[in-house]
Amino acid sequence: MVSHANISFFIPHLGCNHRCSFCDQRSITGQTGLPDREDIKAAVNTAVRSKRYSKENTEIAFFGGSFTAINRDYMINLLKSAYPFVLDKTVSGIRISTRPDAIDAEVLSILKEYGVTAIELGAQSMDDSVLSANGRGHTASDVVKASALIKEYGFSLGLQMMTGLYKSDSEKDLYTVNEFIKIKPDTVRIYPTVVLRNTALARLVEKGEYAPQTLSDAVNDCTEYYKLFKEQGIRVIRMGLHQIKQEDYVAGPWHPAFSELCSSKIFLEKAFEGLKIFKKGSYNIFVCDREISVAVGQKKCNLRALSEAGYNCRIIGDSSISAGDFIIKEA
Repeated sequence: MVSHANISFFIPHLGCNHRCSFCDQRSITGQTGLPDREDIKAAVNTAVRSKRYSKENTEIAFFGGSFTAINRDYMINLLKSAYPFVLDKTVSGIRISTRPDAIDAEVLSILKEYGVTAIELGAQSMDDSVLSANGRGHTASDVVKASALIKEYGFSLGLQMMTGLYKSDSEKDLYTVNEFIKIKPDTVRIYPTVVLRNTALARLVEKGEYAPQTLSDAVNDCTEYYKLFKEQGIRVIRMGLHQIKQEDYVAGPWHPAFSELCSSKIFLEKAFEGLKIFKKGSYNIFVCDREISVAVGQKKCNLRALSEAGYNCRIIGDSSISAGDFIIKEA
């Protein structure tokens, strides 16, 4: 999986006239205040001092709410506060997320003027019945139109989808994946639907009208969607929610290392494919030294699965092996 570096600022609900079935951004972000110029400056200075800092791979990002629908003066003030760091190349650009129906030529011109390089649309689904059932307030057609306009203005386009929404299923989620592929975004984020307190979904769960995906089903589906996007050259830069407040969790496929669960499943599939040419026995599998935990799997689940199939394997880290690759040798 590709990790994307952001200096992130969240603007909970601001500018959004809709309260979607799944949405309680204060639980997702843990944030109630609004960022200002000093917050941006302090966060950038902190990021620059980090050992993982790389100006080529770092963007200032405004997430949450609907950035292009907030008060215009406040939006421009945020951009003015971030833009100097783009000009002096401290960061590679500015990334924002917004609603598909909050995009037009006027706002795109403003974003271009202040150094925005990437725009992510919270599409969530491309099935209009699912969008309506979850109170999204926009249609799939809005996603298509906004995406085309964003690309026309030269921005990098990102699309965000959610799996297992109310009134959705694996077939409808797969339809969303295929519709995304037709749009040809540069990046995608995939979020399994997690039920939080004080949301419409929580009330539906309480009434027995909605059952979220299991963790296993979400991992299986998201792994398949990841592979489909990858086959089309579309980068998946996030799988699974960021940290949430545990006390606000109600139900659904939440796991702090969801992306790693998907990566581990993909590794296991590749390992079985690679082992087909070998007799059952003992083997060393050499992997990128940063991907040992992915290869081993949560609670050594991959090693157990291989062992049950007759392959007793040891995972060994090797700094000379590229991420995603591995080498199998007899033990």
